Amino acid sequence: MRFSHSSNLLVALAVTWCLHGSIAQAGAPRDSRDQRHARVDAVFAPWSGKATPGCAVGISRDGVLDYARGYGMANLEYDVPITPQSIFHLASISKQFTAFSIGLLAQEGKLALTDDIRKYLPELPDYGQPITLAHLMHHTSGLREQGQLLNLAGWRGDDLYTESDILWALTRQRQLNFEPGTEVLYGNAPYTLLAVIVRRVSGKSLRAFADERIFNPLGMTDTHFRDDHTEVVSRRASAYGAREGGGWRISVPHIDHYGSTSLQSTVIDLLKWQQNLLDARVGGQALKTLMQTSGTLNDGVVTGYGGGLRLADYRGLRIVGHDGMDGGFRTDAVLFPDQRLAVIALCNGSTIDATDLARKVAEVYLGDLLRNTLPPAVELPEAEVSALAGNYWSPVTDEIVRLEFKDGALRQVGTSTAFVPIGKGIFRPGASMHVWRFSVPSAQSPTRLSIKDVWPTTRDFIRVTAPLPASAALASFAGQYRSDEVDMTYTVRVVDGRLVIRWPRRDEVVLEAAGGDRFVGSLGAVSFTRAAAGGVDGLTISNRRLRRLRAERVGASRQAPTVSTSASGRK
Repeated sequence: MRFSHSSNLLVALAVTWCLHGSIAQAGAPRDSRDQRHARVDAVFAPWSGKATPGCAVGISRDGVLDYARGYGMANLEYDVPITPQSIFHLASISKQFTAFSIGLLAQEGKLALTDDIRKYLPELPDYGQPITLAHLMHHTSGLREQGQLLNLAGWRGDDLYTESDILWALTRQRQLNFEPGTEVLYGNAPYTLLAVIVRRVSGKSLRAFADERIFNPLGMTDTHFRDDHTEVVSRRASAYGAREGGGWRISVPHIDHYGSTSLQSTVIDLLKWQQNLLDARVGGQALKTLMQTSGTLNDGVVTGYGGGLRLADYRGLRIVGHDGMDGGFRTDAVLFPDQRLAVIALCNGSTIDATDLARKVAEVYLGDLLRNTLPPAVELPEAEVSALAGNYWSPVTDEIVRLEFKDGALRQVGTSTAFVPIGKGIFRPGASMHVWRFSVPSAQSPTRLSIKDVWPTTRDFIRVTAPLPASAALASFAGQYRSDEVDMTYTVRVVDGRLVIRWPRRDEVVLEAAGGDRFVGSLGAVSFTRAAAGGVDGLTISNRRLRRLRAERVGASRQAPTVSTSASGRK
C-alpha cells in the first residue's frame, strides 16, 4: 500500500498516540511523545531550512512506527521539501539486500557460499587460489576496488559507470590486494559480482529477483534496484555537494550497475526491512542468522561483517546496520536488536553525517542504556606530540599516511580532525573509537605506527626517513608509464618545481614528495621502482582499497624492479 504524505502522517500520529507512555523502559528517557519527537527535531535542526538539502528520519520500536519526518529540501531548484515518502539512493545500504538474495538462492540449493566464484564468473582471472562467494560477501576476497580501477582507466567522477565497465576492469587484473581469506578490506567490486551471480543463477536480474522475493512480500512498494540511471522515479530526492565559496551543486551519481549500490527506497520501507531482520518473516530464521553472523579469516579471526551488515557495538549495545555514500547522498540504517529499536537516516547533502545523526536519535530513545565508552584524553607535552608528525609508509599496502602538528594537535594533512592522546602512545581521531598506536623510537628503529579502525586487522606503517628529492632530481622520474591492467598510459612531468601525473580525461594530479622515491597525491601513493642498474623503470599506485597497480616506464629495460623494504625508503 502507498500512503500520501498527509495520510502517512496521520498513521504516524495514531501510532505514536497509542504508544504514549509505553516507549519508556528501564534506563531509557521517560519523555512524553511530544518531548521525544522535539528532541529528534533538534538533532536535525541544522538541516531543516528551505535553502539546504537535508534528511528523512524514520524510527520504529517493536516493529511499530514511532516517528517519521523530513527536514530540508529534496530538490533545491524546485523548492520540493523532503518527506518520509521521499525516495533516496541508498548507496551501500544496498549490499544487505544483495547478500540476502544470495542467501535465498543458497537455501534452494542453487549455489553454495563455498563455491569458487569462477564457477559463475569464468571470465575472471585464475589467481591460483579460489575466491569463494563467502569471500565476496564478507569482504575477504582481496579484489581491487572497482571505482578506483575505472578512475585510473580514465573514467571521470561524473561519467556513467556500468556493470560491463566493471567486469572489463576486473577481468584485466593480474593480482589481488591480498590472498583470499587472510585480511578483510571493505570494497564494492565483490557485491557487484554477487549481483551478476544472482542473475546468472536465477535467470532474473537482481532487480526482478529482489522485487519478487523481498520487496513485494514485505510490502516495500517504494523500493527497487535502479538499473537505468535515466528512469523517472516519482518523489526521488536529488543530491548535492558543497560548492567552494558557499552554496550547493548537484551531485547525483551516474550508475547503471547495482549490487554494491543503487537501491532506491524510503525511510518507511526500510523500517519494514529492519523488522524482517528481527522476525525473519521473509527468509526464515536460518537466513536471518546467516545475515547476522560475522565472517572469519583463515586464522579464525572474526571480521565483524555479516551479509552486507556491519555487526558491532555502540556504547555498550549490540548494533546491526550499514551506512552509505554516493555522490551527495549520505545514508545510515541502524538496528539495536536487543532493544528492538530501528533508526533510518537518509540525507542528500555531502556535508551531512547521517551516521552521527542516526546515533544521536538512538540516544534520544535509549538514554542511559548507552554507556560512555570513549577513552578519556590524557595530557601530553606538546613537544612529544609534535615529534610524531611526518610521513609514514606501509610495507604491506604501500600506502602513505601524512601527519602534521597544526593548531596545537596532531592530525592528518588536509583534515580537520584532531588526534586525541589516550595514553601509552595511543591516539583516537576525534570522538572515534579507532586507534592509532605509535611505537617509541629508538636509535636503531624509526617511529612505527599501527592503525586499527573498524576491522580486526591493523595496518602497520614505518616513518619515512629518506630525504625529500632535490628539485633537480625530479626530472629523473619524468616520462610515460604504461599499465595494461587498466589499458592506460600515464605521463609524469615536472611543473613549477613539483612532480605531476596525468592521464587522458583526468585532471593533472600533483605528487607531493614523501621521501626517497615515494610520493602521494589525490589518487593515493605513487612509488617509483628502479631496475638493477638504478634507473627508474616503473611506478606503482596504491591506496586504501587498491595495492600496487603497476605501470612500466615506456622505453625502460624490462629488468626486474627493486622495491624499497626499508624504513628509509632507499633502494
